[in-house]
Amino acid sequence: MPTIKSSYEGNLRTKMVHIQSGNEIITDAPLDNNGKGEAFSPTDLVAAALGSCMVTIMGIVAERDGIDLKGLKWEITKIMQSDPRKIAEVMIAFHWDKPQGSPSFQQKLKNAARTCPVALSLSPEVKQTVIFNF
Repeated sequence: MPTIKSSYEGNLRTKMVHIQSGNEIITDAPLDNNGKGEAFSPTDLVAAALGSCMVTIMGIVAERDGIDLKGLKWEITKIMQSDPRKIAEVMIAFHWDKPQGSPSFQQKLKNAARTCPVALSLSPEVKQTVIFNF
């Protein structure tokens, strides 16, 4: 059974529906690639998936250890290469103003983030720069 059903909406826009939840995602081609840039681009979603996956796995580790990650925030910068056009680097900066747990627990979170399924699935050619501000 499919996980996602998708359709081309015209004008370089796609719509995807997550079958289990019914949630929708729209993508647009970016301004620098003939698009309107009115929504996430497909490569934006790759970068967002990396950050979200990292935090999800960190959350699993934290819950297991009875720690709340509330307040953890992150910023993602995607850097494109032009020839061939592809993602060259994804930079993620995590910010946690009131970190919890011991230094060894925080290291466990960092290790979990770097080994999330999306991080492990991306080509080694995609540089992953991760900064932990905690």
